[in-house]
Amino acid sequence: MYNIDLSGKTGLVMGVANARSLAWAIAQPLAQAGTRLAYSYQGERLLPALEELTAGQDAALLECDVTDDDALDALFATLARDYGKLDFVVHALAFAPRVTFERPFIEVSREDWRVAMDVSAYSLVAVARRAAVLMPDGGSILTLSYLAGERVVPNYNMMGVAKAALESSVRYLAYNLGPSNIRVNALSAGPVRTVAARSIAKFGDMFTEAGRSSMMKRNIEGSEVGGMGMALLCEQLGSGVTGATLYVDAGFHAIGMFVPEGYDL
Repeated sequence: MYNIDLSGKTGLVMGVANARSLAWAIAQPLAQAGTRLAYSYQGERLLPALEELTAGQDAALLECDVTDDDALDALFATLARDYGKLDFVVHALAFAPRVTFERPFIEVSREDWRVAMDVSAYSLVAVARRAAVLMPDGGSILTLSYLAGERVVPNYNMMGVAKAALESSVRYLAYNLGPSNIRVNALSAGPVRTVAARSIAKFGDMFTEAGRSSMMKRNIEGSEVGGMGMALLCEQLGSGVTGATLYVDAGFHAIGMFVPEGYDL
């Protein structure tokens, strides 16, 4: 699919839930190019699907709760022992309690705020700190965001605030890790029908409107996120990019107003 040889490279992919996951869309071209990947998962219920997806790969499947520092320490100790080093990390982790999508943002509780921020934003900091130790020759860390971190998206609520914190964290981490030749970036993908999307009220309407209103008059495919993710992760293509949030949304993020079909500005 991509004429890039990543043999000898190693990576960690966090957040594959099933075949529709954007983390999986990014992992596939990396694996096809020869990267030896490890995958982390949260909870035994996610393991069977991950085992099925990675059946043809020489991949380690490692359980890790990113809200637990001891679990993170154990994950990276295992990677250090078995992989020696890391070249890439894909951080595709986000969570907010379902109630935060159902109620107005003004009603978010202190505990729900804490949980969403911990899993969706702080986990990137915790992962980057540990991953950097395994990147003595440099590397790349990629996370996933969404336009709701920059603009109000109805019903996204607390997750939008968490994505704003995530994107700011990307910039500060890129500044801290840049002298070590470790790049940190985010991809802001348009709506994709993933498991996480099911938590958002009226997601179907959002999906349809995004495709209708985008510059390209369509929605994106997961493979397009995968291609851009690979470009940012590998040194051959993305070596000069860090601290950035790149949009893969068919141009929707740059539209200031919806222009009805047939209307000529």
